[in-house]
Amino acid sequence: MLAVGVSAAAAATGLALALAGPSAGAAPLTQIVGSGGAAATSGTAATSGTAADPSGDNGTVKIHNSTTPVTDRRNEPHVCVFYLDAFGFDPGQSVSWSIKSWPPTGNRTVVASGTLTLDDQGNGRTDDMTLPNGHYKLFWTFEGENGSAKHKVFWVSCATTSPSPSPSPSPSSSYSSPPW
Repeated sequence: MLAVGVSAAAAATGLALALAGPSAGAAPLTQIVGSGGAAATSGTAATSGTAADPSGDNGTVKIHNSTTPVTDRRNEPHVCVFYLDAFGFDPGQSVSWSIKSWPPTGNRTVVASGTLTLDDQGNGRTDDMTLPNGHYKLFWTFEGENGSAKHKVFWVSCATTSPSPSPSPSPSSSYSSPPW
């Protein structure tokens, strides 16, 4: 069996890793014990903090152009008129959201906020909205979340309409008063 040295970090956590090729007669990795004493029993190494999402932290939120169907699951980070679209959260969950102006064009102040109660499938959307052209960050929070808020960064860029040119003054013609 080919053994790999244990680093100081691995020694400090009590986590060791051994590698062996299948031709060396090694059995597949079946148990890894971390510093907390919890064991993972699978053929792959466990990664810290990546358990299945507990109730409440599931789901995702996307930025959508106002013309994008709510069933479209892609994120559209360059918009003009847009809405927030939520998928796969807990049924009937209430969420709070806020949008902050974000560097490089903003100063992290809240420019829009609201609440949304999701449907019985854990889906929902806000009304259409728009903001001045610039960079923004969405913060999506809810009661019972484990960790930090979900967030998305996006750009608002609406075409600016240039003002209609003013009519040019017509060349003046000389006018003489009538002789009477």
